[in-house]
Amino acid sequence: MKTEIISAISTANGVGGVAIIRISGEGCLNLLSKMFSPLSKNTKVENFEPYKLYVGEISCAGGFTDFGMAVYFKAPKSYTGEDMVEIHCHGGTAITQGVLKKTFELGALPATRGEFTKRAFLNGKLSLSSAEGLIDMINGESVAAVKSGYSLYREKLFEKVTALQDKITYALAEIGADIDYPEEDLGELALDTLVETLEQTQLTIIDLIKGYNAGSKIKNGVKVAIVGRPNVGKSSILNALLNYEKAIVSSIEGTTRDVVEGSLDINGVKFDLYDTAGIRSASDEIELMGIERSEKILNSADVCVAVFDGGAELTAQDKEIYQKVENLNHLIVYNKSDTFTGDKNGVVVSAKTGDGIESLKSALYQKAFAQGIDRNAELIVEERHLNALKKAEEYLSASLVGIEDGVPLDIVSEDVKSVWNALGEITGKTATEEIIDEIFAKFCVGK
Repeated sequence: MKTEIISAISTANGVGGVAIIRISGEGCLNLLSKMFSPLSKNTKVENFEPYKLYVGEISCAGGFTDFGMAVYFKAPKSYTGEDMVEIHCHGGTAITQGVLKKTFELGALPATRGEFTKRAFLNGKLSLSSAEGLIDMINGESVAAVKSGYSLYREKLFEKVTALQDKITYALAEIGADIDYPEEDLGELALDTLVETLEQTQLTIIDLIKGYNAGSKIKNGVKVAIVGRPNVGKSSILNALLNYEKAIVSSIEGTTRDVVEGSLDINGVKFDLYDTAGIRSASDEIELMGIERSEKILNSADVCVAVFDGGAELTAQDKEIYQKVENLNHLIVYNKSDTFTGDKNGVVVSAKTGDGIESLKSALYQKAFAQGIDRNAELIVEERHLNALKKAEEYLSASLVGIEDGVPLDIVSEDVKSVWNALGEITGKTATEEIIDEIFAKFCVGK
């Protein structure tokens, strides 16, 4: 089926050395021939050798010309799986817009968000989960996030889930054979093999689900709430961790009246730090709003850092704060190490001198990833994948209970089919059009 020609700027907006205009669809090479003149007079655009850059003049909308390059990607060996061309022109708003508008004048349609990658998915060039890995790489704000996105992009999860679907297909074949040939009767040995296949699949899915906690932190960052009574050194500790003065530090209580944020990289993972307003009775409405926001952040944080004065006895306010964090994933930090009494459990730092700050970073990482991170494991980073895996696990449990209770296998098979369908939501084999559109809407126009 002939596809419409689409066109978009694939490089970032603004001034730069080079900009790339991507064009995809049947007839795109013919479109290029109407606006690109090769430097060599003996070369015609229609005869371009695929995957080779050609130098020449680019005719732009508005009546001006640029000097650049063009390359032809022949279907199916292209990003989208269909004929594609790219025009490499000089960067800059007027030039790139002039080239893009010229493609529209010649019949190309403006590409929508993620339309190039969506065409790649629809043409079998990558799976749905791979496309999600690609956008995770683009949006990744840490080395760990980029690595996890790359793993997803390179079809690691797709291969694992496809292997699980193959096992489910085998199970369905076993059940189908028993239904179609009841006189043969699914023997006890065959039934045991079926149960073993379903149980192994379930265990693998449970392991994947367990990895979501670490995976989501790698993708989205670790949320850290720094709490404590006023003037105990929370803002100073934030500044020391960030190595610059993000928060205003003052001896006046209540200086931090709202949440102050900053980000830090620890072992390649992004940690989002929130220096909260001192938790206490508010003296005015504005301070009350800041304290209420602090409470919300405290209860939603992955790690809570409770800061106390290392050289003083715990006050009633300190004890109240400790009670708030003791049932959360918390870390006790004592500031002012030079006056520390030495009989308290926790990380001892001096925000003023920087003493103990590196130890605090290590402790934060350990608290965030208490079970450790297997960098070679396939971590689930997308909530959509998590929900699909949970559905698959529930259907597996139902099918195993059904077999144990002697439910007819034709009824059990419905639950087993639902397992396959749930896993297919990850790979894209059973994903709805609504899910597909939602995923590609996260992309920029040129991708």
